[in-house]
Amino acid sequence: MGLSLTDIISICDFSKKDIELVLETASQMDSLPKEKKARILENRVIASLFFEPSTRTRLSFETAIQNLGGRVVGFSDPAVSSTSKGETLSDSIRMVSGYADMIIMRHSIEGAARRAAEVSKKPIINGGDGANQHPTQTLLDLYTIKKEFKKIDGIKIGLLGDLKYGRTVHSLMYALAHYKNVEVFCIAPESLKMPEEIIKDNSGQLEIKETKNLHEFLPELDVLYATRIQKERFADEFEYAQIKNVFILGREILEKTKEQFRIMHPLPRVNEIKQELDSTPAALYFEQAKNGVPVREAILSLLKGVEK
Repeated sequence: MGLSLTDIISICDFSKKDIELVLETASQMDSLPKEKKARILENRVIASLFFEPSTRTRLSFETAIQNLGGRVVGFSDPAVSSTSKGETLSDSIRMVSGYADMIIMRHSIEGAARRAAEVSKKPIINGGDGANQHPTQTLLDLYTIKKEFKKIDGIKIGLLGDLKYGRTVHSLMYALAHYKNVEVFCIAPESLKMPEEIIKDNSGQLEIKETKNLHEFLPELDVLYATRIQKERFADEFEYAQIKNVFILGREILEKTKEQFRIMHPLPRVNEIKQELDSTPAALYFEQAKNGVPVREAILSLLKGVEK
């Protein structure tokens, strides 16, 4: 059985069966010999279109493509594309779908990936659209949790920082709703609270608590998922300056946590996690980033040969 999807646009499009298939395939990719892996995308061309800056998502996708034996075309700066000449997104996607077997894209505008999927003849993989969704990040987050704790059911996770604009935590909330007895603690200043519609959409499946105080629920947590306060999402620079240092994690928090407590972060970090935590067992964020490769290998292999 394959994925029920022809495009990867939103985690909300995934059934639990789809999610579990990706996680199981990623686990297989983690242990598959290189020579077998290198034949999966043989003679296939994958377009990598990044209209917005990226390091981990772009490089892990391109690493995954090369590991699977595919070839990459595309750009990491829209200034070198015909977008700078006024070409519409729809025209760009129609054109590229004639060159490539799949298209990975990141865009600053919410809904851009969905629009691309409407006009493309080839599968679209959303590498992030504005403050909306980042489904492949969510899948690698779930893979990281499952790999570390051997389960997702029953996990107690704190979401910390920019919950208003953070597409990673938006997607993660919807994904966690597929699992049993999950408790989510939304920890943010008033101006960066989790959007009310996301709370409402998931409150029937998740036990959700909101607080401004990091230390209120810290001893209960299995995972603290920290996020960067995203300067680029603020229209008002003064507002950003007021809250950019609202949460800074240091070694002292470990005095109040469980032994198996772990810290995750989608990266890049600015100053919200001190480097002194990097050498502790709690630091899971670099392993999390590394897990992007097998998860994205899994997605690419499952979409291979999909016809729209």
